[in-house]
Amino acid sequence: MSKDSEKDILAGLDRPLRIGTRQSPLALAQATMAANALLSIHGWRPDQVELVPMIASGDKIQDRALAEIGGKALWTKELDRALANGEIDCAVHSMKDVETIRPGEFILAAILERADFHDRLIGAESIEALAQRAIVGTASPRRKAQLLRQRKDLDIRLIRGNVQSRLHKINTGEYDATLLAAAGLIRLDMEDVGSDISDAIMLPAPAQGAIGIEARSDDSHVRRLMHAISSINTFRAVTAERLFLERLTANCHSPVAAMATIDGASVHLRAEILMPDGSEFVDGESSFNTGDVSAPGILADTLLGQASAELKAVFGR
Repeated sequence: MSKDSEKDILAGLDRPLRIGTRQSPLALAQATMAANALLSIHGWRPDQVELVPMIASGDKIQDRALAEIGGKALWTKELDRALANGEIDCAVHSMKDVETIRPGEFILAAILERADFHDRLIGAESIEALAQRAIVGTASPRRKAQLLRQRKDLDIRLIRGNVQSRLHKINTGEYDATLLAAAGLIRLDMEDVGSDISDAIMLPAPAQGAIGIEARSDDSHVRRLMHAISSINTFRAVTAERLFLERLTANCHSPVAAMATIDGASVHLRAEILMPDGSEFVDGESSFNTGDVSAPGILADTLLGQASAELKAVFGR
């Protein structure tokens, strides 16, 4: 049997593996990373993997916040439909944009090694350096709350669109500044754009910097193929962050930050919840074993227990 025939059997398909992705430049870059990882670890030919781009509802609607028009599902529903219908074999997602509760017919089969998780400020060297009443664009309730916690004078306005369109709005003066994930800029070969903000100042969103790959729950073959490129430590960290988020029953209106780090068999989880205007926040941390799936929820309960009635109400409590 030839080497190529062995690779075809490994792929288990009589056609290319179809990887679904949003068609934004960043999403395509991330899907290409996943494809290259599969090619490398399985020894496949380039023609054994095919990217299937599609326009997400979240990309079509640019003038309103996601929370007003359907939440994070707007990033996943087109890919979900294609995956459920067998039009693609797996789907690549930015994990911070994936709903906490997912349909049972899908399973998170892999998470690539996490990239830089920091937020990056575009338009000034630091938050302190922003001019008085500077117009800062963001679509993130977390970033808005964290900014206002430090600078009540800032004029926070909605900004939507891909990385390139947001940068254009800064360059044309429509906004004075914006915040973007460092990981996305790096993946777009924009390493030198913006200034990193310390996570001591702005703790990131849960799962920020992580790329996930979903498959159909009943497709054990594709699940095995994806598992080979998954980072165990990143998977454990992101799982802890999402369990914390799930316990909060947070939605797209809820300002939440969480970051887990792994040291051997131990997880250290830092988290915070905030009022939308930054007027109140509660933070905390917890260390626990990687197999302890209850600890993130316990931390969430602890933070809510310390919150005011007004802050509890933000999380439906």
